[in-house]
Amino acid sequence: MRVLVSCANGSGTSLMMKKSVEKALKELGIPVTNLHHCAISEGKSTAAQYDVVFCPMNFLSMFDAAKKKGVTVCGIKNVMSAKEIKECVEKTDLSERFKK
Repeated sequence: MRVLVSCANGSGTSLMMKKSVEKALKELGIPVTNLHHCAISEGKSTAAQYDVVFCPMNFLSMFDAAKKKGVTVCGIKNVMSAKEIKECVEKTDLSERFKK
Protein backbone atom coordinates (compact mmCIF):
# COMPACT_ATOMS: atom_id res chain seq x y z
CA MET A 1 0.00 0.00 0.00
CA ARG A 2 1.23 3.49 -0.83
CA VAL A 3 0.74 5.87 2.11
CA LEU A 4 0.99 9.64 2.34
CA VAL A 5 1.09 11.47 5.67
CA SER A 6 0.64 15.21 5.36
CA CYS A 7 0.50 18.16 7.77
CA ALA A 8 0.92 21.93 7.64
CA ASN A 9 4.72 22.13 7.33
CA GLY A 10 5.67 18.52 6.68
CA SER A 11 8.14 18.24 9.51
CA GLY A 12 7.21 17.62 13.16
CA THR A 13 3.56 16.63 13.10
CA SER A 14 3.76 14.55 9.94
CA LEU A 15 6.85 12.74 11.21
CA MET A 16 5.08 11.85 14.47
CA MET A 17 1.99 10.75 12.55
CA LYS A 18 4.17 8.71 10.16
CA LYS A 19 5.48 6.70 13.13
CA SER A 20 1.91 6.14 14.40
CA VAL A 21 0.74 5.09 10.92
CA GLU A 22 3.63 2.61 10.60
CA LYS A 23 2.72 1.08 13.97
CA ALA A 24 -1.00 0.91 13.23
CA LEU A 25 -0.62 -0.65 9.77
CA LYS A 26 1.90 -3.18 11.08
CA GLU A 27 -0.55 -4.20 13.83
CA LEU A 28 -3.28 -4.57 11.20
CA GLY A 29 -1.03 -6.72 9.00
CA ILE A 30 -1.16 -4.30 6.09
CA PRO A 31 2.09 -4.16 4.10
CA VAL A 32 3.39 -0.72 3.14
CA THR A 33 5.44 -0.35 -0.03
CA ASN A 34 5.83 3.43 0.15
CA LEU A 35 5.32 5.75 3.14
CA HIS A 36 5.99 9.43 2.60
CA HIS A 37 5.41 12.43 4.86
CA CYS A 38 5.24 16.00 3.58
CA ALA A 39 3.66 19.44 3.85
CA ILE A 40 0.06 20.02 2.78
CA SER A 41 1.20 21.98 -0.28
CA GLU A 42 3.13 18.96 -1.61
CA GLY A 43 0.49 16.51 -0.40
CA LYS A 44 -2.33 18.18 -2.32
CA SER A 45 -0.44 17.88 -5.59
CA THR A 46 0.78 14.29 -5.10
CA ALA A 47 -2.08 12.65 -3.15
CA ALA A 48 -3.55 10.95 -6.23
CA GLN A 49 -0.40 8.80 -6.44
CA TYR A 50 -1.20 7.12 -3.10
CA ASP A 51 -3.75 4.61 -1.85
CA VAL A 52 -4.38 6.45 1.40
CA VAL A 53 -3.66 9.88 2.88
CA PHE A 54 -3.50 10.54 6.61
CA CYS A 55 -3.75 14.14 7.78
CA PRO A 56 -4.94 16.16 10.78
CA MET A 57 -8.73 16.66 10.78
CA ASN A 58 -8.51 20.37 9.95
CA PHE A 59 -6.85 19.57 6.59
CA LEU A 60 -9.37 16.99 5.32
CA SER A 61 -10.96 19.29 2.76
CA MET A 62 -7.55 19.88 1.16
CA PHE A 63 -7.73 16.35 -0.23
CA ASP A 64 -11.21 16.43 -1.80
CA ALA A 65 -9.73 16.12 -5.31
CA ALA A 66 -7.82 13.00 -4.27
CA LYS A 67 -11.00 11.51 -2.77
CA LYS A 68 -12.76 12.01 -6.11
CA LYS A 69 -9.98 9.98 -7.73
CA GLY A 70 -10.53 7.09 -5.32
CA VAL A 71 -7.88 7.82 -2.70
CA THR A 72 -8.90 7.00 0.87
CA VAL A 73 -8.39 10.02 3.13
CA CYS A 74 -8.28 9.61 6.91
CA GLY A 75 -8.50 12.64 9.18
CA ILE A 76 -6.85 12.14 12.55
CA LYS A 77 -7.49 14.13 15.75
CA ASN A 78 -4.57 12.78 17.78
CA VAL A 79 -1.65 12.32 15.39
CA MET A 80 0.24 10.23 17.93
CA SER A 81 -2.58 7.71 18.39
CA ALA A 82 -1.98 4.46 16.54
CA LYS A 83 -5.33 3.33 17.99
CA GLU A 84 -7.21 6.16 16.27
CA ILE A 85 -5.40 5.47 13.01
CA LYS A 86 -6.30 1.77 13.22
CA GLU A 87 -9.95 2.68 13.86
CA CYS A 88 -9.96 4.96 10.81
CA VAL A 89 -8.44 2.24 8.61
CA GLU A 90 -10.94 -0.33 9.91
CA LYS A 91 -13.80 1.92 8.75
CA THR A 92 -12.52 1.70 5.17
CA ASP A 93 -11.92 -1.14 2.72
CA LEU A 94 -8.12 -0.81 3.04
CA SER A 95 -7.77 -3.90 5.24
CA GLU A 96 -9.64 -6.01 2.71
CA ARG A 97 -7.67 -4.63 -0.24
CA PHE A 98 -4.18 -4.79 1.23
CA LYS A 99 -4.03 -7.30 4.09
CA LYS A 100 -1.34 -9.95 3.75
